[in-house]
Amino acid sequence: KQWYQRRVRGRRSCRFFSSDPVERKVIEQCVMAAGTSPSGAHTEPWRFVVVYNKEDREVIRSLVEEEERVNYERRMGKKWLADLQTIKTTFVKEYISEAPAIILVFKVPYHDDEKGVRHNHWYYEASVSIAVGILLCALNNVGLVTVTSTPMNCGPALRRLLNRPDHEKLAYLLPIGYPSDKATVPDFARKPLDEICTFIE
Repeated sequence: KQWYQRRVRGRRSCRFFSSDPVERKVIEQCVMAAGTSPSGAHTEPWRFVVVYNKEDREVIRSLVEEEERVNYERRMGKKWLADLQTIKTTFVKEYISEAPAIILVFKVPYHDDEKGVRHNHWYYEASVSIAVGILLCALNNVGLVTVTSTPMNCGPALRRLLNRPDHEKLAYLLPIGYPSDKATVPDFARKPLDEICTFIE
């Protein structure tokens, strides 16, 4: 119990990755853990796309940075940008190409069965988010790091690049790897229990 608490509380978002490779079987086990997530009517409305190929990762980075530049220069308000100054992020996302792998998580609103009958995936937004939470814990448990990224406005381009069906929608992009020797993370404190939980007895 105490070991698990220490492990989970030690998780940090990391943007600095070692070039050390990550074995496919390790990521497979983490994705399988994410696949145990509860989902509305057990529809399992997620698709995890793992990209190892360096050239593809560089293209993905280019597409993300193109949209992120517009986000930072035009779409984000002053308050949003001010909040981001504490972690010193910019539109440059070098970790996408530097991490040895990335996982793109797509939400799947429905599927068509072999007879062409469409079946809705209920609560697919919440279901995918819960699955990603489990994925983060699984990655942390095996010593891998990531940073949760939600690329704005480049989902369709990434979907086409990865040959995903039109109805799949990009939800998260997670660079995956081991932290570099010079990795740093913000020294953020977390809220104590009494600020995040209310017991009614």
